[in-house]
Amino acid sequence: MDQSLVKELGAIVGPENIIADPEGLACYGYDSTPQLESRPGLVLLPGTGEEISRIMTRCHSAGVSVTPRGSGTNLSGGSISANGGVVIQTSRLNRILEIDEENLTARVEAGVITSALHQAVEARGLFYPPDPGSMNISTMGGNVAENSGGLRGLKYGVTSDYVMGLSTILADGQPLVTGGKAVKNVAGYSLNDLLVSSEGTLGIFTEILVNLIPKPLAKKTMLVHFPELEQAALTVSHIIAARIIPATLEFLDRVTIRCVEEYAHVGLPLDVEAVLLIEVDGHPAVVEEEAAAVRDICEKHRCSFFQTAATADEALKLATARRVALSALARMRPTTILEDATVPRSCIEPMVKLIQEIAAKYSVTIGTFGHAGDGNLHPTCLTDERDREEIARAHHAFEEIFDAAIAMGGTITGEHGVGMAKKRYLPKLVGEAGIRVMLRIKRAFDPQGILNPGKAF
Repeated sequence: MDQSLVKELGAIVGPENIIADPEGLACYGYDSTPQLESRPGLVLLPGTGEEISRIMTRCHSAGVSVTPRGSGTNLSGGSISANGGVVIQTSRLNRILEIDEENLTARVEAGVITSALHQAVEARGLFYPPDPGSMNISTMGGNVAENSGGLRGLKYGVTSDYVMGLSTILADGQPLVTGGKAVKNVAGYSLNDLLVSSEGTLGIFTEILVNLIPKPLAKKTMLVHFPELEQAALTVSHIIAARIIPATLEFLDRVTIRCVEEYAHVGLPLDVEAVLLIEVDGHPAVVEEEAAAVRDICEKHRCSFFQTAATADEALKLATARRVALSALARMRPTTILEDATVPRSCIEPMVKLIQEIAAKYSVTIGTFGHAGDGNLHPTCLTDERDREEIARAHHAFEEIFDAAIAMGGTITGEHGVGMAKKRYLPKLVGEAGIRVMLRIKRAFDPQGILNPGKAF
């Protein structure tokens, strides 16, 4: 990278907020996506939106690419600089600027950790529902860029359902403010919705305005064991068909159960094919009624064990069985490929069975867990990237899994994004016309193509 440009950019953020040495840059050469690595030319840690604007203005005039990055938990290669340009790391933009109890909103900077927002609003009896698995480290800006979901997505939706406004720096350094606190706002195009899920390709978020809701008064957490996979899948479908919408309805298969128990020792059985983690919340009377109905449905589908948490600590222990699934699986082999194929809820059972058949076909180990209530499954392949032949088989297996998800009316990603890892599958999902429209939007926002190049397309 041109040293005069490095000096100019360093002057904007200060010498203590620039990383240019090879060892420091190596840390930013990857995110949580396996087999992807690309070292940036420079890393900047701005402390304000105004600094980001100045950085983008200078990079735009120099034709230098810029990749925004939060905590680097991305699972599709989205926060890796694909061509050695500049990385803007947002960790210093970490203030919760306002919690407005009258309008039920919170305004945060893009680098705020998701769980920090949870804690701040819940202390006031309010609730921000999106809870991605990486919430203890992922940033709000990253959540918006990828439209993150989480365990509570079935009942409460995903990040896009709560974004009311955004402050964004465009490719040429111009600030763009969209949305606001008005509940109804239909003036012009819905730019908020366009920017959410844009994976850093249209702009860099500096501030985010989100909607809050009252904190549920009560909840019940249940863990259910099933001797057969089909019974668990049918239970999920019948809970939804009974017009019960749990806050959480999560699934773990046999491979995942064994890994979780070896890792966390939460008391999971090793002789069952599946477990469901179910949580209902709301008014205490409704919670009692729904929990009883859930138990009745589970027993009708011949569950082998049904446990209801008696205390908050016990509920946390049960939830741990799902939240540590990825960590538990990742211990087993050097390389963990976690995907998020998503299908309509009615297709969960055939999809999980097909994943098992595909894993057997290619002689790879795949553990499946995920958000069964909304069809968002996480087939996770345990492999070793040093074994090229095995890795090739793993990628063939995932190609069949994605093709099957599309054929069932699903999608290639429910919450991780396209990034670099899945861009070859996007045309299969959206078609030539879809790609053409997306590219036109990209060019309108970023004619030079300097914002997070090499992603999605």
